[in-house]
Amino acid sequence: MLLETMVSFKDKCIEILEENRGLVILLFCLPASFFFNLFLQIRRSVYRYLFSSPENHNERVQTIQLAVEQWNKTPKMKRKLLCTSRPNWLSLSTCFFQKDKCHQVSVDLYDILEMNEKNLTIRVEPMVTVGEITKYLIPKGYTLAVTLEVADATLGGLSLAAGMTTHSHKVGLYHESVVSYELVLGNGSFVIASAEENLELYRCLPWSHGSLGFLVALTLKIVKVKPYIQMDYIPVNGMKDYCDMIRMASGDLGEENACPDYVEATIYTKNKAVVMTGNYSDYNPNLYINHCTKWYKPWFYKYTEKFLKKGKHSELIPLKDYLLRHDRSIFWVVESMLPYGNNFLFRLLFGWLLPPKPAFLKFTTTPGVRAYTFTKQVFQDIVLPIRKLEEQIIISEELFDAYPLLVYPCKVFNRGPHSGQIKPPKKEYMVEGTNYAIYNDLGIYGVPGFVKRKEKYNPVEAMRKMEKFTTEIGGFSFLYADIFMTKEELEEMFDLKLYDEVRRKYDAEGAFPHLYDKVKPEIDVFEVGRQFKID
Repeated sequence: MLLETMVSFKDKCIEILEENRGLVILLFCLPASFFFNLFLQIRRSVYRYLFSSPENHNERVQTIQLAVEQWNKTPKMKRKLLCTSRPNWLSLSTCFFQKDKCHQVSVDLYDILEMNEKNLTIRVEPMVTVGEITKYLIPKGYTLAVTLEVADATLGGLSLAAGMTTHSHKVGLYHESVVSYELVLGNGSFVIASAEENLELYRCLPWSHGSLGFLVALTLKIVKVKPYIQMDYIPVNGMKDYCDMIRMASGDLGEENACPDYVEATIYTKNKAVVMTGNYSDYNPNLYINHCTKWYKPWFYKYTEKFLKKGKHSELIPLKDYLLRHDRSIFWVVESMLPYGNNFLFRLLFGWLLPPKPAFLKFTTTPGVRAYTFTKQVFQDIVLPIRKLEEQIIISEELFDAYPLLVYPCKVFNRGPHSGQIKPPKKEYMVEGTNYAIYNDLGIYGVPGFVKRKEKYNPVEAMRKMEKFTTEIGGFSFLYADIFMTKEELEEMFDLKLYDEVRRKYDAEGAFPHLYDKVKPEIDVFEVGRQFKID
């Protein structure tokens, strides 16, 4: 009887917390996240001041090599697989890789090493963040060729995982802007992987998620920029009309030179979207300047939504503001935590506390919270052929009924068979006369409509259907988010033939976990699915 009462009390408490999640976030999570982030910044600054400098980069790399060489001296039967000692909660991945089962090596590399304006490249250590590199480059008149919108993302993490932005229809996915990778391999040796040397390794590092070696530096392409983006907001009614407009703006019809510098779309319902195009610009006194990242400003996607009623609009956005425009609301994820977060009074009083830092949210994630977010939210970025955009939207609504949807067009190049994990685009998707097809990131974030309405919803079944659709039409998932595939299904979505050869050739086999083991959820996905079917 007592046990039943305790269980009932616990269930009631959980129900109250779920119903008042916004209040819990406001009173506890936001202030705690602020001080948590302040502590991390101070710790990072102290570390840089005491131990870090570009001049000492080679010494730090040698320390990592020595750690790996020492690991190699351990008898094979006693060795654990290698991974970095960076805590799970500092990663932007939604899953929790079980690092306690691995031999952890410290890879504390935070410096910007050198910038080459002649070659338009910048060499950095892997832990430099998007926010830091943006702050460094923009005053000099440059930015990365591909700049993710989340300030806390690390450049090394993106290079070994995936990244895409609204300039990707010009330059491709994030890894297309990586000139070279510098790694410590499983045998302790140091190698550089580029288009000129160790090409096979160079091709397989994107989407490898740290399963081929320890990244110690990388060289990235940068582009010359102007101080503003002239942003045009174009509201469109009708699915075919806005899909056609996105395809045209992204160069799917082959007119690349006529494409704007930046293209994106936010789909608010199946039949309503705002297509946004941006071009580098100098100051124009005739246009309003929108400092959209100020704490009191409306969340960017909410600001954009009003043009569905107001009509077409043009303005200037300072480049740094544009590149980080979705940071405060983490696209529209924060709305599921704080439904009133975009209220003017809330923004004025508490907007400076946003966003709740992903590191803090992961740091405080309990198994119960993880199960809640896993089963009652969706957070996926999926790369699909843009010529199938209408089908993407329809199946997303059928499976998740979660709006808005994000659409970023991007080039996906045909590098030939077995040239890395990403399969070459199908012939029918190729832009005529080129070696690429235009794909798009379909971003699905938030609470599914079925959950909001308290209707029957099986998250595992929904995602497995989405993954099946993705594979069938030649798309692929961003693997930072939870996957619902078996290893065999992952190998069907991606091409792991060269990856497996590279693991053997470059001493990753037996030294680093396999890609599937790095990205699969720590939760038993299939058991969760069975429980929902029973319920």
